[in-house]
Amino acid sequence: MFYRLLSVAQRQRTSRGWQNWPSARSGASAAEAHSVALPAQAQVVICGGGIMGTSVAYHLSKMGWKDIVLLEQGRLAAGSTRFCAGIISTARHLGIEQKMADYSNKLYQQLEQETGIQTGYIRTGSIFLAQTQDRLISLKRINSRLNVIGIPSEIISPKKVAELHPLLNVHDLAGAMHVPEDAVVSSADVALALASAASQNGVQIYDRTSVVHVIIKKGEVTGVETDKGQIECQYFVNCAGQWAYELGLSNEEPISIPLHACEHFYLLTRPLETPLQSNTPNIVDADGRIYIRNWQGGILSGGFEKTPKPIFTEGKNQLEIHNLQEDWDHFEPLLSSLLRRMPDLETLEIMKLVNCPETFTPDMRCIMGESPLVKGYFVLAGMNSAGLSFGGGAGRYLAEWMVYGYPSENVWELDLKRFGALQSSRTFLRHRVMEVMPLLYELKVPRWDFQTGRQLRTSPLYDRLDAQGARWMEKHGFERPKYFVPPDKDLLALEQSKTFYKPDWFDIVESEVKCCKEAVCVIDMSSFTKFEITSTGDQALEILQYLFSNDLDVPVGHIVHTGMLNEGGGYENDCSIARLNKRSFFMISPTDQQVHSWAWLKKHMQLDSNLLLEDVTWKYTALNLIGPRAVDVLSELSYAPITPDHFPSLFCKEMSVGYANGIRVMSMTHTGEPGFMLYIPIEYALHVYNEVMSVGQKYGIRNAGYYALRSLRIEKFFAFWGQDLNTLTTPLECGRESRVKFEKGVDFIGRDALLQQRQNGVYKRLAMFVLDDHDTDLDLWPWWGEPIYRNGLYAGKTTSSAYSYTLERHVCLGFVHNFSEDTGEEQVVTADFINRGEYEIDIAGQRFQAKARLYPVASLYTHKRRKEDVELSDLHGK
Repeated sequence: MFYRLLSVAQRQRTSRGWQNWPSARSGASAAEAHSVALPAQAQVVICGGGIMGTSVAYHLSKMGWKDIVLLEQGRLAAGSTRFCAGIISTARHLGIEQKMADYSNKLYQQLEQETGIQTGYIRTGSIFLAQTQDRLISLKRINSRLNVIGIPSEIISPKKVAELHPLLNVHDLAGAMHVPEDAVVSSADVALALASAASQNGVQIYDRTSVVHVIIKKGEVTGVETDKGQIECQYFVNCAGQWAYELGLSNEEPISIPLHACEHFYLLTRPLETPLQSNTPNIVDADGRIYIRNWQGGILSGGFEKTPKPIFTEGKNQLEIHNLQEDWDHFEPLLSSLLRRMPDLETLEIMKLVNCPETFTPDMRCIMGESPLVKGYFVLAGMNSAGLSFGGGAGRYLAEWMVYGYPSENVWELDLKRFGALQSSRTFLRHRVMEVMPLLYELKVPRWDFQTGRQLRTSPLYDRLDAQGARWMEKHGFERPKYFVPPDKDLLALEQSKTFYKPDWFDIVESEVKCCKEAVCVIDMSSFTKFEITSTGDQALEILQYLFSNDLDVPVGHIVHTGMLNEGGGYENDCSIARLNKRSFFMISPTDQQVHSWAWLKKHMQLDSNLLLEDVTWKYTALNLIGPRAVDVLSELSYAPITPDHFPSLFCKEMSVGYANGIRVMSMTHTGEPGFMLYIPIEYALHVYNEVMSVGQKYGIRNAGYYALRSLRIEKFFAFWGQDLNTLTTPLECGRESRVKFEKGVDFIGRDALLQQRQNGVYKRLAMFVLDDHDTDLDLWPWWGEPIYRNGLYAGKTTSSAYSYTLERHVCLGFVHNFSEDTGEEQVVTADFINRGEYEIDIAGQRFQAKARLYPVASLYTHKRRKEDVELSDLHGK
């Protein structure tokens, strides 16, 4: 249909300057590169001369590290960076991504002045179009978050869109978001400017030098083998882009870096009859799956099609990236969308269809951080087509990580350790990225789930639960039940329902929550991470006392809730530990802590043959038996006294359940409700589940899922790691001072920081917010990340939320800050400061009144009352 438009030029656009970049810092020419000797040793070797590698080198040198070598297998900035569309966009769903992009934008703006190298930086602004009301809601949510972190943006009308970009067809738009400080640059020139500044600070740069593999001894980086010889080093940084996966596997001790390349297309046109101004706004039409920017008076336009083309699955690759084969049939849907949005382009001559590889990750988030297996091996890769926007900020955070031991922001959502080796099979990655690439522009409503790469890790009960109507979510590759669809519900309609408002599963979860409170429910929680730490002597207790903030020197059988803290007092993990005997401990952590916790424990445990750390996640099926009748079910199955006198709260016993022996039964539920956790040897899982369901029939037992669990734990003010708690959150900031062994005279990681914080006061405080004037049926729902306003001023963000079926209102958890009205600096947050404020929660630009509490709402512990009768009073304990 559109072939008549095509007139493809033979020349290829190149970036200014990169062909003349010297092959080594000494200024050797490309022809002399083969004779330039590499240094015998360095502190850091960086692999990759694109935007990521040069950004890391730049920031490390700015932070004072000088003994750095950067190696590029081809020419500097000649990989994916060279083909980048050059758009800097700060509008992101994740807060950490917004901060990285904002930093990058500001960095690139001043690079030309710093280095003298022209980067082509032009502030154009971006306009994000919405063809539907749901898309507009999504933009409004992003807009409210951008504004509070100081990035100007506003929701605008279609009429305003037409004023800002007269060539756009706006008749089908519901609205748009304008971000005026977004920009465009020449991405290759940005990389060259970063490299130039790094070189001036002492970084040695060598092109046409390939890394063969990293030399690893006793779990630490000791050097790098290249095609020009060896370099001894302490740190290695894998910034190899689409080659990062293969490079990670090339070591004797393979490192899993889950990413995969897909073809990415964009076209270039000749200038318009009246050339576009250089500051013409960038356009993102996500509903049309395309982006558009000015390019030399014409158009550069690409997108993310529904049927992407993964490449290099077998590991075959290019030394440098060249323009791949054109495929106009494949690009035609995006071209159609472009012409609908800009009809005047139909007569415009197209110069070229660019086809270049882009790397994508299993969860659409980039990968950074230190390998869990090898000390000193760092990764920054997998940018999901946002490398230019993230490059400056990501390079800065990784450099901070290396120099200071941790970045200045919480980057857990991007940490390499969020993945396990199980997510690195070529088949998994190929199938998952075919879903990920289109999802970049899909409308993502809360609680959406990936559809590919599923059923990777399942409980032994999976088939039984699935047959009973379980609907599944995935966490760390593990299938977990969300809720159970009753036989009379329309399963297909429920699965296809997507909304920012009250979801169709509302009544289902309500019935599960009611059953948890009035009878008994079973939730399969097998995905939780489970470790055993044992020793021949007292070594296990000694090391755990140092690694954890709460006192673990408790009688055998007792369970301790405790944090695993870093030097700053922040949570590396929040877990429960049962003392099985004098020399053995059983540790339960969140699902996505499996790799991270293991790496942290191994890092701090001395290589002692008398100390054993074992991951037993796969050995035990975990059933959460929640509700007041749980004690009746367990009593009948075990023929053992389960009364509070015989089985107090936070106690662990090994006992028989049905015919099965060796069941670890714990009197806790992770929700605050009465009940028990059953950790069942995997071979007994089906038997115990069948017995529990059979005996429980007379007590009204039913299955429940994680959505019910979420509602129960949030209304009881139970904070979860990875959602409410992170590496920059301390126990004192979330009301958990009682879980810190200050008075025991025992040293532990983070103790000094907490003592200082206890003396100086905290600068943020976790609070519980109950929405007052929010209509559950008609208003948009809060989910997470909503701005919190105190007395009309921004004070923080929500971290998680759920509907409380007990209060019949929404409950949010979030941190309150005390920002000075004069300077904007943070000040101490006291309980009185929290209690004296008038609060609002901003949901997509609409503010709802909320009452803040530092403790759970009292009425949750009594009988349920009508909404208007609920007394929102404080408890003076937790």
